[in-house]
Amino acid sequence: MVKTREAAEIIGIKALTWLAGNDELMPVFMGASGAAVDDFRQQASDPAFLGSVLDFLLMDDAWIMAFCDAENLKYDEPMRARAALPGGEQINWT
Repeated sequence: MVKTREAAEIIGIKALTWLAGNDELMPVFMGASGAAVDDFRQQASDPAFLGSVLDFLLMDDAWIMAFCDAENLKYDEPMRARAALPGGEQINWT
């Protein structure tokens, strides 16, 4: 379970590493986000960038399941990690 921002960042880094090693999804992420290979190196420690990686993976259940299976995570952990990173706060409009 994600209890701290540091734990969320660790999951984000794992997601970034997993994505970088995925020859099919990496170009899709780069095209969708406009990120370049250098961005991966330069922004790997940026919590907002890690949040964007998790946002991308959260778009498809199959991607999340593959990532979680590879990293031995519960399927809800990336979503919880995303919520703990900048821009992941839930907005309550009521």
